[in-house]
Amino acid sequence: MGAGARELGGFLAALGGWVAALAAAVLPQWRQSSYAGDAIITAVGLHEGLWMSCAAQSTGQVQCRLHDSLLSLDVHIQMSRALMVISLLLGFFGIIVSVVGMKCTKVGEEDPVTKSRIAVAGGVLFVLSGLCSLAAVSLYATQVTYEFFRESTVPINARYEFGSSLFIGWGAASLSMLGGSLLCCSCPAKERQGQQYHRQSQPSMPQEFV
Repeated sequence: MGAGARELGGFLAALGGWVAALAAAVLPQWRQSSYAGDAIITAVGLHEGLWMSCAAQSTGQVQCRLHDSLLSLDVHIQMSRALMVISLLLGFFGIIVSVVGMKCTKVGEEDPVTKSRIAVAGGVLFVLSGLCSLAAVSLYATQVTYEFFRESTVPINARYEFGSSLFIGWGAASLSMLGGSLLCCSCPAKERQGQQYHRQSQPSMPQEFV
């Protein structure tokens, strides 16, 4: 795979990861009602996310309510919120930086070494964005798992389990880190060595003797 194709593939993968992370952050399905057990005790399905909680009736009607207070939320929700916001900001700047540094764009063509360094910087931003998404989703999933298996008087079919947003977030983190890693393969040192070798390999002009 050529350097340009590798950069383009990495950028598209990281861009898809950023879009998936945005969808995961907005959707309210971070945890949902568990239907484990012998019987379903309610006809209402509950979904909770970082920003709102929703109740889905058996008739198909869905009602959502935003979280009223930030400070009254659990610590893991606040941390997951902050990490997802940081992840989206890092990914946004990674998109801008990568577009400038990719070989298939016309910006900065006169200095390929600096252009490659910019592409590497965009890859690093995407990797950091993926790590933040991974940390946010894993932290939330750990809390859901703890609350599901801890000893409690709440019936098992009234507890919460993983929602679809968690799986979207894990996929988004994987795509972002994969795309960022491919962009980081644009090593400017190799290009500099190639340019020096090209200069040395050029034949010298013959000297004229009088």
